[in-house]
Amino acid sequence: MAVAVRGGRGSSSFAGGGLRHLLSYRIFVIPTTGNAYVQRTFLALKSDPMKTRLDLIYKQARDHVALVNAYAAYARKLKLESSKQLRMFDDLAQNISEIMLKPSYRASLLESNGPVDEDILRQFEKEVKEKVKFARLMILEAKESYDNQLKIQKLKDTIFAVNELLIKAKKNGAFASLIAAKSTPKSLHCLAMRLMEERIAHPDKYSDEEPKPEFEDPTLYHYAIFSDNVIAVSVVVNSAIKNAAEPWKHVFHVVTDRMNLAAMKVWFRRRPIEGGPGAYVEVKSVEHFPFLNSSYVPVLRQLESVNMQKFYFENRAENATKDVNNMKFRNPKYLSMLNHLRFYLPEMYPKLHRILFLDDDVVVQKDLTPLWKIDMDGKVNGAVETCFGSFHRYGQYLNFSHPLIRERFNPKACAWAFGMNIFNLDAWRREKCTEEYHYWQNLNEDRTLWKSGTLPAGLTAFYSTTKFLDKSWHVLGLGYNPSVSMDHINNAAVIHFNGNMKPWLDIALNQFKHLWTKYVDYEMEFVQVCNFGL
Repeated sequence: MAVAVRGGRGSSSFAGGGLRHLLSYRIFVIPTTGNAYVQRTFLALKSDPMKTRLDLIYKQARDHVALVNAYAAYARKLKLESSKQLRMFDDLAQNISEIMLKPSYRASLLESNGPVDEDILRQFEKEVKEKVKFARLMILEAKESYDNQLKIQKLKDTIFAVNELLIKAKKNGAFASLIAAKSTPKSLHCLAMRLMEERIAHPDKYSDEEPKPEFEDPTLYHYAIFSDNVIAVSVVVNSAIKNAAEPWKHVFHVVTDRMNLAAMKVWFRRRPIEGGPGAYVEVKSVEHFPFLNSSYVPVLRQLESVNMQKFYFENRAENATKDVNNMKFRNPKYLSMLNHLRFYLPEMYPKLHRILFLDDDVVVQKDLTPLWKIDMDGKVNGAVETCFGSFHRYGQYLNFSHPLIRERFNPKACAWAFGMNIFNLDAWRREKCTEEYHYWQNLNEDRTLWKSGTLPAGLTAFYSTTKFLDKSWHVLGLGYNPSVSMDHINNAAVIHFNGNMKPWLDIALNQFKHLWTKYVDYEMEFVQVCNFGL
């Protein structure tokens, strides 16, 4: 490698430039394959045009060697070690270096202190320029591909960054959706508070009545609805009555928590059921059933566990979006007694033979009385199966790596839907299904058999005692699946808004919302005051 260094203390010029020829130049020749260098000094470079020309040629060769090596290094960085282009760069750099190291050129041009031989200089210049020309063509050809490689790498980096943002946005969106779904809307809170105020303001008007004999009459059609949502329960009852052939034969057993008991009672006292003599509505709270205590009910006993309280109630705000897929299983509602009341129906209503359980997010579209006449074949639970292909089978809900689950259940067995279930209470008592539920719920205190929820518990309690009903009785998915067929919905006896997008929320699916809102009692003054905006 050759480096030209200008001698003297500076580059300032004197008047007329007469002394510029006194400046001294020194050329260092540093071969690329060794540490030795050749030093030569000459004065008045400008007075020897051949030497100036030699210096420029040498500098041009040196610069192109550096440029070719730079492209080769970048090619290696882009993982192109095996490419033909990289080999050509390496060969070209070597060839240029070899020209400058040829003995004939070194002896005559670089190491000689005498005058430069013009013929040898021309030959040297010709060879260098040929290589330089070739180098420029290669660089021109390679530049675009290297730029593309750089663009590809930048694009990959951008895609990775955007994907990270997308994942984060999905987590945040899922978390926000869960908050919207599980929080109490202002309108619902307002309605409950207004009804409570009405109860406090007029205590005599809403005094408790004596139980009606119809509440225990097994010849009537009995429903069980367990909820703390006043407007949702009213829609279930209204839709069932308006589509019933004989409304006066229907009895609704509504059970809520102590906080919403007064509001629920006021609602059904102010808005009596329409249709003939009207149906019957019994409103109670969980506390009306004294046998439901922690010494008998596994869920209540588990709630007293420190580990269970930590799992469900510990403040995890800082990690809220890190485990979106499992966030829903940490919802304390899964240990709510209102959710688990369904497993105590025979004890809650000891004089009844059959009862229809309805979730509070369903709408009844047809007369349901034929359900009480279905031959249950000695089974306990009449429900619509939900499995299709490999989906919604026992293997999806239970942990089949656990030996007790693996030994007792078939992972390919079809699951079924909670939300509209006709229960044969006599068969339930005979099969001791509540005891079966207690057995599995106790074993699952550490959540090793299933994560959470009442469906897995139901799948274990009613395994082999479930009769599958025709799918038209119960259509699901209106709270999460926008693709549910309208033909299936129109033919269904009961439609179910299961999922996060409940019809009373702003996030409801608009194409299905009207199926629920048409049964809302808008004439109720407190619904208007609370501005439901439905």
